[in-house]
This record gives sequence, structure tokens and C-alpha cells, in this order.
Amino acid sequence: MTEFSLFGEKLYLSLILDLCSEDLVSYTISDRPVLSMVTSMLEKAFVTIPDNTGLILHSDQGWQYQHKQYQRMLGSKGVHQSVSRKGSCLDNAVMENFFGLLKTELLYLQDFDSLDHFKAELIDYLDYYNNHRIKLKLKGLTPAQHRRQTLQAA
Repeated sequence: MTEFSLFGEKLYLSLILDLCSEDLVSYTISDRPVLSMVTSMLEKAFVTIPDNTGLILHSDQGWQYQHKQYQRMLGSKGVHQSVSRKGSCLDNAVMENFFGLLKTELLYLQDFDSLDHFKAELIDYLDYYNNHRIKLKLKGLTPAQHRRQTLQAA
């Protein structure tokens, strides 16, 4: 989860990033970092993920990710949770890198009229990142194209 602070207000983004394709599997945006934000994000992701695939979901030690309801949801889907030790960010490094990229390419490059304007631009950026931003390490494909191609081959 990352926080944006603009116009004296805060906005939070929680998302699931596929480590293979760097595809944004699902996300939620909220004005508060509440449990329903991450459970809703999981519910959206679970629509596209089959049961008992043995997937591993990496996260930091945020209280939302340690909550029993969140952990039960993962367990019921057959997803294993991976949380680094305190002071070790290796499990979550890819996510922190994505958040840095997002802030560099969106937050720091534009002026926004309001928090609602920023939120609309954030949603547009997430769509752009997933469906239009090609990556050389994905052989010139977008993350969404690479994910679809990988899933078809599996």
C-alpha cells in the first residue's frame, strides 16, 4: 500500500502486481487505509485466479496484511502469504519499486487541480501502465499482453 498526500488530504492505493509479467492484477483506492480496502482488492483478484494454484502473495507487515480475515481469504483460495522479517524489505522490493515509478511518472510530473483530479489521473495511469506501457524486459509487450501470453502457454 502507498500513500499520496495532496491538498491536505490523503489517498491510499493497494494493489497486487504479478511478479512474472508486472501486470496489475487488481487494485483499490481509498481515502483511508482500512481492512476493506485490501479485502476488496483480493476479491477482485480472485475473480481471475483459479483456486489452489499455490500462488505466493508477498506483502509488507502492514496491519491489514496481518489481519485474520485477510489471511483466511488467502488460505481459502490456496494462496500462500509471504511476509519479510522486520527490517528486511526483499519480499516487497518489487512493489516499492513500482510505487516509486508511479510517483515519478505521475505524481511528480503533473500539477493537479484537486484530489479528485489526481484520482482520475491515477486510474488512467494504472490503465496506461497495464495496457499501453511496453517493457523491453517483456520483449516489447505490455504487462497485460505478457500475462495473457504466459497464461495461454501454461
